[in-house]
Amino acid sequence: MASQTQGIQQLLAAEKRAAEKVSEARKRKAKRLKQAKEEAQDEVEKYRQERERQFKEFEAKHMGTREGVAAKIDAETKIKIEEMNKMVQTQQEAVITDILNLVYDIKPELHVNYRFE
Repeated sequence: MASQTQGIQQLLAAEKRAAEKVSEARKRKAKRLKQAKEEAQDEVEKYRQERERQFKEFEAKHMGTREGVAAKIDAETKIKIEEMNKMVQTQQEAVITDILNLVYDIKPELHVNYRFE
């Protein structure tokens, strides 16, 4: 009977060691999964930063900087305003003359719906 008890004790101890090994293996697996997830996040972040850098280079090459685009728009706007002002100056006299002629040239006449009885 003593050998049976000793055998049971050995089995219980072996089962305990096996449970500890399984527990350690699960901990290592969880740690490794966490590490792999962190590495993947780092890799994704690096890739995102690289693509963003490439996009900014492309944008700067093809469109120029935002300040450059704003300056270009301002310059074009100033040129168009100057052209409009020149046109106003050249046409101003003629328009004023036409308006004054219309105001001064009064032709009194009866309205077409007026009934004379």
